[in-house]
Formats: sequence, C-alpha cells, structure tokens
Amino acid sequence: MKIKTGIFGGTFNPIHIGHLALANYICEFEELDELWFLVTPQNPLRKGADFLDDNKRLELVKLATEGYSKFVASDFELHLPKPSYTCNTLDELKRAYPEREFVLIIGADNWLIFDKWKDYQRIIDENEIWIYPRPGSFVDKSTLPSSVKLTNVPEIDICSTFIRDGIKKGKDVRYFMHPAVYNKIKEEDYFL
Repeated sequence: MKIKTGIFGGTFNPIHIGHLALANYICEFEELDELWFLVTPQNPLRKGADFLDDNKRLELVKLATEGYSKFVASDFELHLPKPSYTCNTLDELKRAYPEREFVLIIGADNWLIFDKWKDYQRIIDENEIWIYPRPGSFVDKSTLPSSVKLTNVPEIDICSTFIRDGIKKGKDVRYFMHPAVYNKIKEEDYFL
C-alpha cells in the first residue's frame, strides 16, 4: 500500500500557526500518512524587500515542523527548473517517490482560479486534490470533479502578510507563529 502524502506548497514567508493548524487537521482528520510543506521558489512577480530567500524560508519551515512525525519540510521544488509549475512538480514527485500516493492540497481561493494554472485539467485528471476553506472563497461541493474533495478543515484567517506587517510595525506577534520560528525571526531581524 502506498504512503498517502499531502503536498502543501507555498512561499511560507513566514510559516505561521494557520499553516500548521491546517496541516495538523488534515493529517489527523482527513487520513494522511504525511504532509510535506513544499517550500516554493520566490515568485518573480511577487519580489519585494520583505521576501526571505529560499533557504531562510526553508529553515523556518524546518523549525516549525520539528517534533511531529507526520510533517516534512521539503526543498524538492527548489531544485526543479524555474519557473516551477505544479503539474511538473507533481510529475517529478511521482517519478522520485513511486512508493507514495500524492494528494495536492490547495486553498479554496486557488481552486477558484485553478483554470489559470498550467495544465490544470491534467492535474485534475491525474491527481487527487483536497481543498481547504479560505475567507471569502466559496466552493460549491456539488460542482467538484470526482478527484477533488472539499475538506472539513476549520477556516483559518491568518496570513503571512499580516505577520510581516506586524513585525515591521514593532508589534509582538509571537502567538501567530511556532515559538522557534518567532525566536529565529527576532534573532535575525527578519522582515525589518
């Protein structure tokens, strides 16, 4: 039997408790063996002074995911040709890990624009996709293809932009992040 592995991709700039709570819920209540936090390369369209480089973001994800056996911090996509497209990443993951069955995990906001993704229909046809709720993004369960499932994850309204802005304004946002992530950000003066 293949190891059911969730793929949760993102910039994680920085990773926060919303990411972790969502991933924890999916592992424990949606029956995944593991969930990989796939740190994605910085999107050239979103470059800004407050973006940490790939390795620093990966380090924060590693700090946040230590100690929970179902979480894996992954740099897999950082080693693929750029720009990285989800369809190519999924193909490469299947080639590299044939013993695993991968499930793509995306937010409802991304599902609503999924037809803009490269080879989106092939992704739907060849992969299982689980959608988690996002504020302001309604997904009609009755319209979903058979390979796509709407999860029961509670809606969590926390975003990395809020955390970065709070840090810049000198706010104490420690409870929005894993303590090790918060401490590293403070030590290194990230996002200031």
